[in-house]
Amino acid sequence: MNWLWFIIIGIVAGFLAGTVVKGRGFGILGDLIVGIIGALLGGFIFGLLGIAATNLLGALICAFVGAVVLLLLLRLIGGKKG
Repeated sequence: MNWLWFIIIGIVAGFLAGTVVKGRGFGILGDLIVGIIGALLGGFIFGLLGIAATNLLGALICAFVGAVVLLLLLRLIGGKKG
């Protein structure tokens, strides 16, 4: 059941981050990938700051922040397209 929540949180966080940073999402698969990598990155960043996500909302915020950072880094490296 934890994997299902991880996937759902990844999709939602990736979609929200894609909407905020790029102005649109990347489709279900793209949002999932961005959300999962963002969740890992967000967990790393929050860990460095000494912040722990202990519930569903905290995990979503952590994944969202990580996904936004990931998309901003990708935009910085690859340049803005579109």
